[in-house]
Amino acid sequence: MRLTHARQPSILRHLPCKNRDMPSSKLKPAPKTNETKLARLGLHTDMDLVLHLPMRYEDETQVVSIHEACLRGGHVSQVEGVVTKNEISLRPRRQLLVTIADQTGDMVLRFMNFYGSQVKQLAEGTRVRARGELKHGFFGAEMVHPAYKVIVQGAPLPTVLTPVYPSGEGLSQAILRRAINAAMARVDWHDTLPASLLRTMNLAQFEPSVRLLHSPPQEIDENALMDRSHPAWVRMKFDELLAQQLSLKRAQRARRAKGAPVIQTVGALTSAFTAVLPFKLTGAQARVLAEIRTDLRHPYPMQRLLQGDVGSGKTVVAALAAAQAIDNGYQAALMAPTGILADQHFRKIAGWMEPLGVKVAWLTGSLKKKDKVATTALVESGEAQLVIGTHALIQDTVQFARLGLVIVDEQHRFGVGQRLSLRNKGSNGKTPHQLMMSATPIPRTLAMTYYADLEVSVIDELPPGRSPIVTRAIDQNRRDEVIERVHAAALEGRQVYWVCPLIEESEALQLQTATDTHAMLAEALPDLQVGLVHGRLKPAEKQDVMDAFTAGAVQVLVATTVIEVGVDVPNASLMVIEHAERFGLSQLHQLRGRVGRGSAASVCLLLYQSPLGGIAKQRLMTMRETTDGFEIARRDLEIRGPGEFLGARQSGQAMLRFADLETDQWLVEQAREVAHDLLHATGAEQAATVEAHLARWLGGKEEFLKV
Repeated sequence: MRLTHARQPSILRHLPCKNRDMPSSKLKPAPKTNETKLARLGLHTDMDLVLHLPMRYEDETQVVSIHEACLRGGHVSQVEGVVTKNEISLRPRRQLLVTIADQTGDMVLRFMNFYGSQVKQLAEGTRVRARGELKHGFFGAEMVHPAYKVIVQGAPLPTVLTPVYPSGEGLSQAILRRAINAAMARVDWHDTLPASLLRTMNLAQFEPSVRLLHSPPQEIDENALMDRSHPAWVRMKFDELLAQQLSLKRAQRARRAKGAPVIQTVGALTSAFTAVLPFKLTGAQARVLAEIRTDLRHPYPMQRLLQGDVGSGKTVVAALAAAQAIDNGYQAALMAPTGILADQHFRKIAGWMEPLGVKVAWLTGSLKKKDKVATTALVESGEAQLVIGTHALIQDTVQFARLGLVIVDEQHRFGVGQRLSLRNKGSNGKTPHQLMMSATPIPRTLAMTYYADLEVSVIDELPPGRSPIVTRAIDQNRRDEVIERVHAAALEGRQVYWVCPLIEESEALQLQTATDTHAMLAEALPDLQVGLVHGRLKPAEKQDVMDAFTAGAVQVLVATTVIEVGVDVPNASLMVIEHAERFGLSQLHQLRGRVGRGSAASVCLLLYQSPLGGIAKQRLMTMRETTDGFEIARRDLEIRGPGEFLGARQSGQAMLRFADLETDQWLVEQAREVAHDLLHATGAEQAATVEAHLARWLGGKEEFLKV
């Protein structure tokens, strides 16, 4: 099989492998010089430095005359000349002006920020090679802050392109180049992949690929180098994807080796619960519930991601899964990222289950100490069969008697450690099953790359009777018209959300604040009840306002993004989002999902401040064009890229450095296939290949991929 975009059959069966060399994680560390600064970039070993590949290149292999550079104005050129004048000018600001000349003309090198040593270094008579974009400015032909070198006449030109590396504070390109070159002289260059695999897949060898990327020859195809389609880049991207797939699939295998409660029976509680539901499950809900029930019957822990658009009915599916656990004598826990969302879940699910005799407990950090102690005792005794709450569930003081199922809502809002803490509260050596829910759909490409160890269920159908949401973008100069529309909607008996991005005044952003907006609307709409809710309110105060809005006593609710998820008020049919250009696509979609939950036609108005930047325009256009969460997620991935889309720090996912999930999907498929075959092959050679490859590419970071 060769690397092609077409899907190919399985290719690995019994691969020979002679790579018994020491893994790169055991290599001696990078030199002590600038060690702390390098460590901040994640560069700890020689192999880390070797795999710190350039982000772009500069061509210093050619020199043009000053005259020719002037003719090519606006382009980057490299010139060579002798300093004929060196002066510090104080107007219009303090700056160093260095004039250089060759046989064809002269030009100025202008430095607005400079050191005293530079003034001496660029003394008259010095020969300089300078590279930069030549412009015709106030001082004539000039380069502003060019890269330069002091040289002797006849100094040879480089024969390879000059790499420019991702850097950090206090790390110059010169320091990085020296550190990387030194590491390349020391590192063990063994190839982690067997020669038979390289031949079969038409992959370049590791060492020549890395050396070429650090020092590309002058005659290289620069387009292939920059768009990363060159065979050397393909090898790097494949290796990186293979390491990630190996790690995720190995994590899945390790999970399946753990014991979990076998939750087999769909019993009396589940049957009674289904009977009292005031609606029938959609086909999509029934399908994903069947998938979850199958997982719960396995003797190893379920790890399933339940995706569904805003309002698709994930909560009832989670409640039915919890009912199955309770039917089998186990406890279930549901953890939500905010008190408002946790409270919504509690009210809804307790309303369904408590009449059926289920004890549902409520646990958040805002509970009084006496109530918290009492609830914790109910959980520890097993009397509380279903526990709903926030991060308070993962505190050391909370112990479960027989935890069988963990449900994490809006799982991307929790860190790796938080999700692990709840999962580790199983008893008798059993790991509870885990169901993670997300209303931020993850495109298929991302799911198969970053969640290869998860089963994914998708509710791709909305319940009947949901009203369509019309979305409009409106310049904030038309605010008076928007207020009139809010007033008209309230007089018709409808309720309104008005969302603001900040609580307090920020001089930097000059955003309309929630408190100011509340005062403005209360004054403009004296005949309406205007409420205010934000994250700084005490939980009890926040709940009082939400209760009043849910009951219809408050017609207009001014809020920050605390209402982003979970708030369900069917009578609310108009939403105004202040400074919509400041929100991300996912957040805008979540906010919009608070309306359209009843039968009335719903409207979302996106107030924006002109002029709009390019990305802001793309976001608002997407919101106007579609209400499909999966399409919105696809476009969000295009705009932000996978690292920001998933939230690298929060999720703990090791982001890809070289592969691009939009253009390299074919490589993802190949890497998944090879990872599967390597892990399922028998023999010490294949095991050595896996270990060496993971050590080189992930080192100590493999744990991040296991949650």
